[in-house]
Formats: sequence, structure tokens, C-alpha cells
Amino acid sequence: MTTAPQLELFPLVEPTYEQDASLVDRFAAFHDANPHVADALEHLAAQWLTHRDHVGMKALFERLRWESGIRTEGDPYVLNNNYTAYYARLLIDRRPEWASAFRLRELKSERRAA
Repeated sequence: MTTAPQLELFPLVEPTYEQDASLVDRFAAFHDANPHVADALEHLAAQWLTHRDHVGMKALFERLRWESGIRTEGDPYVLNNNYTAYYARLLIDRRPEWASAFRLRELKSERRAA
């Protein structure tokens, strides 16, 4: 029996944001400072998707918060729920075969840009 790789949790880095930064810009800064969050979410999604066809990014966020709360000595993960849509799209970019696993809605920022 093969053991699944262990989920690695690293401390979060809170980036400095411009006062008028858009949500997508804040997400980009957060992701640049914390690429390990996307890696952890990808790990959790991969675990789930070996048993199921769909997964919710908010469920993955809560699982990551849970894991950090019980497995680390520092502060538990403070993840902005407004970033879930961006992380779902990021994981689909990384793993195109997961496109049908996430149900995506149109981003409000996409509607304004059109």
C-alpha cells in the first residue's frame, strides 16, 4: 500500500497592498507571497478527487484551515474567502483535467471589464 505524500504547511506571509488595489491584485500579491497555499490546496484537491468527481474550493479552504490549526504551532491560516474563485481557476490552470471538478461562476471583475 502506497502512502500519500504529507501535506506541507508553511507560515503565511501577509503582503503589503496598495490602498486602492483591486481584489485580483490583492490575490496576486497574496499568491506571490504564499505560493505554498496553492500547493497545499492542490494536494487536498488531489486527495479528494481520487474519490469524488467534484470539489468545492471553500471546502478545501476550511480543510486547510483545520489542518493548520491542529498541526502547526503558529497562527492558523487566515485565508480570505474572496480568493476562493481565483484559487479554483489557478488549480484548473495547473491541472486542466480538473476543469469539470470545480463549478465556476463568472467573476464580477470579468463583467466590469467587458
